[in-house]
Amino acid sequence: MRITLLGQFGSGNSGNDGSLEAMLLYLRRMRPDADLLCLCASPTVVSAKFNIRAMGVGGPPLTNAWMRQLDKLLGKVPSRLMLLVSSLSSFDKADLMIIPGTGILDDFQEKWFGWPFVVFCWCLVARLRNTRIAFVSIGAGPMKSRLSRWFLRSAAQMASYRSYRDDFSLNYMKMIGVDVSRDHRYPDIAFDLPFHVPHRQSPADGVMRIGVGVMDYRGWRHNDPEAARIYKTYIHKLSRLVSWLIGEGHRITLLMGDITDRVACADLMFLLTDMLSEDELAQIDISSAATLRDIMQQMAAIDLAVVSRYHGVVCSLKLGNPTISIGYARKFDDLMNDFDQKKFARHIDTFEVEEVIELVKEILAGAGAARQRIDHANDRFKRQLSEQEALLGREFLSTDAVATPQSVAP
Repeated sequence: MRITLLGQFGSGNSGNDGSLEAMLLYLRRMRPDADLLCLCASPTVVSAKFNIRAMGVGGPPLTNAWMRQLDKLLGKVPSRLMLLVSSLSSFDKADLMIIPGTGILDDFQEKWFGWPFVVFCWCLVARLRNTRIAFVSIGAGPMKSRLSRWFLRSAAQMASYRSYRDDFSLNYMKMIGVDVSRDHRYPDIAFDLPFHVPHRQSPADGVMRIGVGVMDYRGWRHNDPEAARIYKTYIHKLSRLVSWLIGEGHRITLLMGDITDRVACADLMFLLTDMLSEDELAQIDISSAATLRDIMQQMAAIDLAVVSRYHGVVCSLKLGNPTISIGYARKFDDLMNDFDQKKFARHIDTFEVEEVIELVKEILAGAGAARQRIDHANDRFKRQLSEQEALLGREFLSTDAVATPQSVAP
C-alpha cells in the first residue's frame, strides 16, 4: 500500500510535526508494509527526523532574478501555475493521501498563493490520479481571504474522509458550503502521542513551577500593518505577568512551540532584565524543547501553564495540567471547553494582565478539582481517538479497502 502525507512539516513548528509523528505511529502499527511519502515544507528535515521519504511541496524554484520579479508583479500566478504542472508530473499514484491534524484549513499568517493554494494543488493532483484523500482531525477557519477560502473549500470537497478537531471547524466548513453530513468530529491526533505522565508530587519547598508560553505573535494577517504594535503589546503584557509571578515566589519555565518564538523569548527576557534582580532572573528557565514530546517533558514538571500556542494547550491538557489559554482563534476556546476549562480561556489581542493574575490565583487555590475534570476529558479523548483509528482502518487501510476504493464525498 502506498500512502502520501501532506502538511506544513519540518518548518520548525513542533505542533505540526507532533501531528505528523502521531499519524506515522498509527500507520506503522496498522500497515507496517505501507510505502510512505511525505509532501512537506522541509523534506530534508522530515526525512532525517522521521525516517520517511519526503518531497517538497513548493514546486521548482525560480532561479532567474527577472523571472522572480515578474512573478511578484503578477501576484505569484506564474509560480503557482508551475507548481500545478510540476506536481502533476511528480506525484506518484498512491492509494491514499492523508492530511493529518494541524490547522491546515485556515489562512493564519498566509496569503492565497501560500498554503491555501498548495493544499488545493496537491489535492487536485491526487484526485486526478484517483488517490483518495483523508483530512484527519484537522482545524478549519477562519479564512479571511476570498481566494484562500475558495482554494481550501475546494480542496476539502475533494476528500473521501473529513474529521475536525472541534465544533467550530466543522460548523465553519458547513457555513462556507461544504456538505458535512458524513463528516466526523474527533480530537486533535496529537493527544494520541504516547507519553508517560509521571506521578506528580507537591513541591517540598512550596515553590510552584509555572510554564509561560511565548509566541512570536503579530496578528492574524500576513504582514499586518499593525504587526509591530500587536507584538509589542503582547510581549509587554507577558513581561508584567512573569514579573508578578516571580514576585509571588514562583519559578518560571518559558516555553516555545516554533523556532520563530526564539525572537519573542529574547525580547521578553530583555524587558525582564530591567524589571527583575539577578536573583529573580535566576528563577526563570528557558525551554530548549524541539519536539512536542520535548515540550511535554518540560510540562510534566510544572504545576500550571499559561500558553499561547494551540499545541502548547494540547500538551498541557494532555498531561493533566491546570491551564490558562491566551489564544488567537476560536479553536482555543473550543478545546478549553471540551475540558470544562472555558473560564480559563482568554484572547491574545484583548487579555488583561490583572485578569490573568486572578485566574492564576483561582487555579492555584483549587488545582485538584481542575485536574480531575481534565483527567475525565483525557479519558474521553482517548476513547474517541481509538474509535477514529478503527474507522480509518476499516475504510482505508484494510486489504479490502485498498482493493475497492470508495467514492468521493460531495
